Amino acid sequence: MQRTVVTINSNGRQSASFIRVASALGWQVRAQMKELNGLVAEEIAQLPNVTVYVGRLQDRRFLDDLFRSAQYAFINTTHWGDEVAIGRALADAAKKAGIQHYIYSSMPDHSVFGNNWRALPLWAPKFTIEQYIRQIGLPATFVYCGIYHNNFTGLDFPLFRMEHQNDGSFVWRAPFHPDQKLPWLDSEHDIGPAIYQLFKEGPRKWYGKRIPLAFEVLTPKEVCRAFSRGLRRPVHYKRGPIVIHCPTPVGYREHLSALEWTLAESEAPYFGPDIEKDCPGVALELWEGNRGMEEYAQEVFPVEEAANGLTWMEEVETPRREVDLDFQVNC
Repeated sequence: MQRTVVTINSNGRQSASFIRVASALGWQVRAQMKELNGLVAEEIAQLPNVTVYVGRLQDRRFLDDLFRSAQYAFINTTHWGDEVAIGRALADAAKKAGIQHYIYSSMPDHSVFGNNWRALPLWAPKFTIEQYIRQIGLPATFVYCGIYHNNFTGLDFPLFRMEHQNDGSFVWRAPFHPDQKLPWLDSEHDIGPAIYQLFKEGPRKWYGKRIPLAFEVLTPKEVCRAFSRGLRRPVHYKRGPIVIHCPTPVGYREHLSALEWTLAESEAPYFGPDIEKDCPGVALELWEGNRGMEEYAQEVFPVEEAANGLTWMEEVETPRREVDLDFQVNC
């Protein structure tokens, strides 16, 4: 049987990860993009079994064409444009087309849990869309993605900067308690196989379920230990407020402010209290071949840093065997 799946924002990390897997396994992929620009877009367009649909998600006729005669959809909306209106239009088009399994990448609205927690502005619209999908009766599953490994960067971006020091070490400064458990995910490596397995097992097993998609639960101290082992350099964690040095859109500033209050100061569960207990067990049942933080730090982080024009990995280091990697986290 021919399997056809719809993806949107298909040059983004989540969709691209799934498309690579689906393409390799012979599924027909309809990959929506706003425009065919960039290295990832070009890569996706050249994959076998992939048809790129260039168009706007606000165009209902375009959405009807995108979903027509497809059986599956993996949908990750973004905050560009009216996310809730776009999310509802996508769900309506999928319902009209008779999509058999609709997997939506959602996130929690922490304000619904009380406790004086604030909603995170870039997450709450996804929860609103999730409620609409449930309301119209789509056969749907909802994945909640953990923190991406590749949020870490040596560039001067807020929250996940791994700041290279003159002595060759790194410092990660963030507002989280050093012992706060946080969920982690290698988005490019692991989202695709997990989503494919959800489709394979189908809505009979996963109808209406929320899936916390994270393969490790690590504290900031444990993250730094993993990075230290991977890079074979000292990596230190320092707790402190989020500092913004680069031009940052107002919406993201508001999101970071709410994140600092809700997740860091209030230590609210990242996914909310209702599904936190299922992490990382459910994700590991879906996909055992995940890439952990240490492996990411060793194999991927230096490559991404070089692509960003950074050169710390080319420096001559102090003798590595003198570094006791078990004691490299200062908090």
